[in-house]
Amino acid sequence: MYQPRTPGHTKRDPVKHWALPDRVFFACGGCHILAHAFLERYGRPEHVVTWIKPAPGYWGNHIFVGTDDWVFDFHGYAKRDAFLRHAWRGSRRLWPGWDATLVTVPRDVLTSEPRSRQIEGLWLREPGQFLYDALPRARAYLDRFPPPDTGILTVDDDDQAQAGKARQEKLSGGQGAASG
Repeated sequence: MYQPRTPGHTKRDPVKHWALPDRVFFACGGCHILAHAFLERYGRPEHVVTWIKPAPGYWGNHIFVGTDDWVFDFHGYAKRDAFLRHAWRGSRRLWPGWDATLVTVPRDVLTSEPRSRQIEGLWLREPGQFLYDALPRARAYLDRFPPPDTGILTVDDDDQAQAGKARQEKLSGGQGAASG
C-alpha cells in the first residue's frame, strides 16, 4: 500500500528492488518478512498477522502484525484504528474506489511461498527469494524500534505520515527523507 517514487523501480528487477532504502523495501514487497522478524523476536499468542487484501481489480496488498489496539509495520507502531484509516485513505488517494478486506493469516505463511499460495490471492516470496536473504535485513531494521512492551509509538491519524518522514530524516542524519 505504498507507491515507490524510485525511478524505474519494479519488484521484478531484484537488483533495483534490493537497492531500495529499508523503509521502502519493507513497505513494497518485504512487509511479510518484517512481520516474521517481529514475531520471531517479540511474538506472543495475542499478536496476529493481518493481510490487507485489496478488492478484485485493485493493488495494495500489505501485511502487518499487531493486536486489537496497535499494529507494527514499516512505519513502526501505530494505533490500529488510526493505521487502518491512514491505509484506506492513502490507497483511495492512489486508486479511487479502492477497498480491501482484513484477513487473518497463519504465521507460517510469512516465510513459505507454497504455504502462502494455499490462501486465495496471496503469494509471498520466501526470505531467500529476494536478491539476498531478506531476513537479516528485517532483523536489522527491527533494531530501530523499541520492543512492544516498552511504550508503543502512538500517532494520531493526521500525524502518521509526518511522523514517518521525521523518523526517516532522523535515520538519514537530517539529509531529508529517502525515496518514500
